[in-house]
Amino acid sequence: MCRPSWGRARAQAQRLDELALLRRVRDRIDREYARPLDVEALARGVRMSPGHLIRRFRAAYGDSPHGYLLTRRIERARRRCCAAAT
Repeated sequence: MCRPSWGRARAQAQRLDELALLRRVRDRIDREYARPLDVEALARGVRMSPGHLIRRFRAAYGDSPHGYLLTRRIERARRRCCAAAT
């Protein structure tokens, strides 16, 4: 018979594994922000469906993968613009 604490420990381990996968997606977006990226390719890289990736990414980071990508592009463009002005 399975003890309740084992079930909680297994659920916690699965959550940590999922967060590691989401971190890989976020790191890939950070590395490849200048390239065209689509959610399907990002989801394939971590073996999730696109819909599941979007929901879990938003729950973990507060924004969708596409929104995160746009924010990174804007931040980097702003930094380049400000660096060129000085």
